[in-house]
Amino acid sequence: MTKPALSKAVPLGPIVSSAHLAAGAMPSLSELEFGLILLGHAFNRWMVRCAAAAGVPDLSALDVLVLHTVNHRGRAKRLADICLVLNVEDTHLVTYAVRKLEALKLVASGRSGKEKAIAITASGQQACRRYREIREALLVRPVKGAGVDERRLSEIAATMRALSGDYDQAARSAASL
Repeated sequence: MTKPALSKAVPLGPIVSSAHLAAGAMPSLSELEFGLILLGHAFNRWMVRCAAAAGVPDLSALDVLVLHTVNHRGRAKRLADICLVLNVEDTHLVTYAVRKLEALKLVASGRSGKEKAIAITASGQQACRRYREIREALLVRPVKGAGVDERRLSEIAATMRALSGDYDQAARSAASL
């Protein structure tokens, strides 16, 4: 019996999810987008599972983000501010998350002048502390151990925040077509 001929090595181009998009003028942007897809799903999965390990099961990724945003700096937040910080356009999604967190007694809402303000509760603070402990042990320690350069990580984060503005502007332009 003869062995099948080995195929010649195919040069790998950029690793993307949509070759037809990478065929344009900036394939590296398609590489970034594929990385964001993978990282985004992994990050969402992580947040949900870390929150469950911290004693708060059945939260969505957005619920976890809202919880941490409300806990940030220990000050009550307006709904509009939470949406702005998280870059969530659909206010009703954050409203639903706040209601869910209120039902779990992790946040409480009240009035600040004419506006609704959402504040962290003692239970919410405890959940965030436990989340942080688990994050340090299961995520931070291995990432640091892998020798990830913290300055480079900060540069990547700054680039991602800047690109978010480009994507937002492109979305506005596309909506006007």
